[in-house]
Order: sequence, then structure tokens, then C-alpha cells
Amino acid sequence: MATVELAGKSLEVDADGNLANRADWDKEVAQAIAKEEGIEELNERHWLVIDFMRNVFEEKGDAPSIRKLTKESGVDTKELYALFPKGPAKKAARIAGLPKPKGCI
Repeated sequence: MATVELAGKSLEVDADGNLANRADWDKEVAQAIAKEEGIEELNERHWLVIDFMRNVFEEKGDAPSIRKLTKESGVDTKELYALFPKGPAKKAARIAGLPKPKGCI
């Protein structure tokens, strides 16, 4: 596995660039990943999606698909793409410290 420097920490990532160990995740790491993804600041709507994803992962063992995100998180498709441009489920999962959702390419 590869190692990256994020938020002053050396962290292992998988082949997709997502954290290999969920226990390494915290809000500082999330902000550092977001900056790498071109999102300068995470606002309350970003955190709503991130927290939703982490909760679903905790319950189901997999990050939610974009369909589940738009139906159950309280954030519609248009806003989701505005918050996490170019692949919102994949990008949000990465920022949330989760593996890429199974339905994402």
C-alpha cells in the first residue's frame, strides 16, 4: 500500500487513494483530502453528507451509492454535484475516510 502525508500525518491509502485504515480519519484529515480534491473549505452541507456516509458505512459495511445519498441524506442530486464536483459519491467517500462505494467506477 502507498503512504501519503495528510494533515501532518503519514497515512496508508488503497489503490484508489482512499484511507486504508478508517481509524486514521479525523476532521483535519478530511479537510486535507478535500483540499486535494479541490474543495477549499468543508461547510455544514458537506459535513451532512460526510456524516451520513460514515453512519451508513458503520451500519452496512459499505459506503452508500449516489442514489442512496440523494434519496436519504437530505441533499439532492444538483446540490451533491455542487458540493462534490465530478463524482460526488466517490469524492465524498474519500473525504469521509471510506473506501470507494461499490457502484462507483
